[in-house]
Amino acid sequence: MTSQVVEARGAKLPEPAELEALVQQVLAEAGRLGASAAEAGVSLEAGLSVTVRLGEIETLEYHRDRGVGITVYFGQRKGSASTSDFAPHAVRETVRAACDIARYTSEDACAGLADAALMARDVPDLDLCHPWDIDAERAIVIAQRCEAAARETDARISNTEGATLSSHQGLRVYGNSHGFVGGYPSTRHSISCSVIAGKDDQMQRDYWYSVARRHQDLEDAESIGRVAAERTLRRLNGRKLGTRQVPVIFAAEIATGLFRSFTSAIRGSSLYRKSSFLLDHLGKQVFPEFVHIHEQPHLRGALGSAAFDSEGVATRERDLITDGVLQGYVLDSYSARKLGMQTTGNAGGVHNLSIDSGALDFAGLLREMDTGLLVTELMGQGVNMVTGDYSRGAAGFWVEKGVIQYPVEEITIAGNLKDMFKSIVAIGNDVERRGNIRSGSVLLERMTVAGE
Repeated sequence: MTSQVVEARGAKLPEPAELEALVQQVLAEAGRLGASAAEAGVSLEAGLSVTVRLGEIETLEYHRDRGVGITVYFGQRKGSASTSDFAPHAVRETVRAACDIARYTSEDACAGLADAALMARDVPDLDLCHPWDIDAERAIVIAQRCEAAARETDARISNTEGATLSSHQGLRVYGNSHGFVGGYPSTRHSISCSVIAGKDDQMQRDYWYSVARRHQDLEDAESIGRVAAERTLRRLNGRKLGTRQVPVIFAAEIATGLFRSFTSAIRGSSLYRKSSFLLDHLGKQVFPEFVHIHEQPHLRGALGSAAFDSEGVATRERDLITDGVLQGYVLDSYSARKLGMQTTGNAGGVHNLSIDSGALDFAGLLREMDTGLLVTELMGQGVNMVTGDYSRGAAGFWVEKGVIQYPVEEITIAGNLKDMFKSIVAIGNDVERRGNIRSGSVLLERMTVAGE
């Protein structure tokens, strides 16, 4: 047995008011040193993570991280510095360092705080903080139960990469010289399991996990283990495919990556650098008419919810795609100014990007496809965001007459994202909710599958 203790168990996180006072002190010090504008973020995180493998403790970690980040502006000149030391003298030195940097940087006409009129005024309670009063001993038992359930599913489960339980809570406060100061605590809990199955000289691995703001919303530990085992077992006896063009279904947990590529292509930094395959596509058809993609930043308890972005700008529900047409970009204040536009409240990214589902469940999507490839795993980073060319290693299952026939491995799927987006036939109602992008499985009309 090996055990690695990173840090003693941390104390309870402070109240937001304590960090708000620290932010105010940082901003006041920046003003005293002559900054024309400033913004600061203070964060504190604490958590427990335990991993067991073959029933024994592999790692046990307690961590407590904290930091102060300050950005100052002297006109259009910008400087930033950070520290993990909350002592008054350390904070003052950090502010001074940021000011010294700003005095030597070049002017940038787009630099500066987000517009004061866009700051969040009302900060709703989004139900994001649900601490789990769990100690290491109980966490170990739950992880052991998860792994044991996987190993007991079938004798062919020959090894494991372990089961992990993590529980984290954090508090972040942001403020700027517009007078905005805001912050709130949040939690994130997860259980995961990864196992290996062996048959003859073949080995396969797969995993499953659950993540939630409230530990009560996690899937049962034994269920996670069994699903991990079943997903691994079904991959045994994988076959290769000859090169062909066929319909393809991206399983829901994989389909979110398609829409992550979409948001990357409409991110302001990609657009003003002219490094996006969706450059100048505002108001143009990008997806089929039935596709609706929108942000829902105020969903209570959701993993991507936020009342304001990392610049203090109020978040709001908005459409990115309506009737398949691109309605807006993903902008922070800097990229918006570079493009002659206004920030969309997306400094730090999108918030609960939701892709509306159709009427078909997963089985219905298989029947709709009839014959083709179901992709359940992608490998490699073969996505060119400038051209949209897409080529990645894949694994999954061959489907005939709407029924899964056998596992497939060692293949590559290829296409172009612009064509792939427009060739979406249906989006399933088996919505993946374990992250910031919420989508069901996606059926594409055709892709190139390269194999033997």
